[in-house]
Amino acid sequence: MRALAPAFKPYRFASPSDEVARLAGIDPSQVLRFDQNTPSLPLASTRPAAVAGALARISGYPAGGYRTLRRAIADYAGVEPENIVLGAGADDLILLCARAYAGPGDTVAIPESPTYPLFRIAVELAGAEVGDEEPVLTFACRPNNPTGTLGPVPDARPLVVDEAYFEFSGETALPLLDEGVVVLRTFSKLFALAGARIGYALASTEVAAELNARQAPAPISELSAALAIAALASRPDPRPVLEERERFAEGLRALGFAPLESHANFLYIPTDDADAIVAKLLEQGIVVRSFPGAFRVSVLDREDDDRLLEALGGPAVSGGRGVRTVRATAETRFATRLALDGHRRVRVATGAGIYDHFLEQLAFHAGFDLVLEGAGDLETGDHHTAEDAALAFGEALDAALGDRAGIARYGNAVVPMDDAIAHAAVDLGGRPFAELQLEHDPGMAVHMFTSLAQAARATIHVEASGRDAHHVAEAAFKAVGRALAIAVAPAGAGIPSTKGIL
Repeated sequence: MRALAPAFKPYRFASPSDEVARLAGIDPSQVLRFDQNTPSLPLASTRPAAVAGALARISGYPAGGYRTLRRAIADYAGVEPENIVLGAGADDLILLCARAYAGPGDTVAIPESPTYPLFRIAVELAGAEVGDEEPVLTFACRPNNPTGTLGPVPDARPLVVDEAYFEFSGETALPLLDEGVVVLRTFSKLFALAGARIGYALASTEVAAELNARQAPAPISELSAALAIAALASRPDPRPVLEERERFAEGLRALGFAPLESHANFLYIPTDDADAIVAKLLEQGIVVRSFPGAFRVSVLDREDDDRLLEALGGPAVSGGRGVRTVRATAETRFATRLALDGHRRVRVATGAGIYDHFLEQLAFHAGFDLVLEGAGDLETGDHHTAEDAALAFGEALDAALGDRAGIARYGNAVVPMDDAIAHAAVDLGGRPFAELQLEHDPGMAVHMFTSLAQAARATIHVEASGRDAHHVAEAAFKAVGRALAIAVAPAGAGIPSTKGIL
């Protein structure tokens, strides 16, 4: 086996969530990862149905060279399938380019520093050295990782440009393919498929043919290909990330930090106290990426980003009794963040329309902070999605209540809404039961209350009447929410039961 350079350092991942959780004294599900530059949730297209066909063929090898995926990528990138090289993530393609262009005795240039460490690793694994004297290849990262800056395309040729964050900048070296430039992209960032390990290179037809000849016969799995095809069929919009990036950066500036202008989905923050800040955040279950004299944070969403700002000394935004849960089945997948002592910051986004609205009303009137996001098989109707959203919320409520010591336990409320009126009473004593009388039901309201009672281990009684089915159901959800606000309120120490247990 050829020896590696004495100074060679392999790529190292950050601490796993269970280690961070032990340090912070929390459950691993509560760890916040700002170190991966990936979305916190998969796309709606990433679900079992997307890979069902591939699973049916999983006993055989991929045939035909992933023609459907190549065509989809070609349409997305504005090239031809012959310009595409597939790989197990952009990392696989960085390694491929290094060994295709360089070997022992060769020099490869990596002009920017700091930059993605795998460039150097790939060069050294190929037996070459990093340097500027007559390089046989040059690597560039645009936008640069970890700084997020967007420098000019180097004049050197041949040139490999890593565009992992292309969708957040809109800048590309794609017009230079015929000049000896290879562009690398990934499905890990905007398309939220980091775990699927799938990327692609774009090159002239001649260079792509040479790279394909040097690539593994089947570099990606059929399952990954199916997920990528589904993602390309419903392309995500990067604009919410860009808007949140600017808001997040402004929040950091308000705390005295000076993040660099970013063209990616992360922020690079130079500071003399980087090590202390990273350690302080780890103690709170928040993982960021550390660099000499700086730290880097991914842009997630408003709720998670505000939690990091709070941990850095910003205004308090998190409730005292809170949980993060994930509920996944073959039909649906939901992530829930719930704080019982909240500020009525509520967002429910499952695609189930009116039922998202009903859950938002319930959480708002309960005084909770709730973010419930995910996707279900809406092509079969809204039954599974609405039912499982209620189950996900109920499971989070059960987890947030813990042993239920110190709560009022019981609550009741009356809510009028135009022609409708609803009476609700709840008992958080641990016994699931639902007694429901809705004069009109738009379809799933009764079933959602039943699911909520089951998952939350709560007794829920509701009587609602009126002429309009929407009003009847909405009044019922508001009434249950207001009853929950009373039931979860602190009411002294101890278990609220003569049995001593709930």
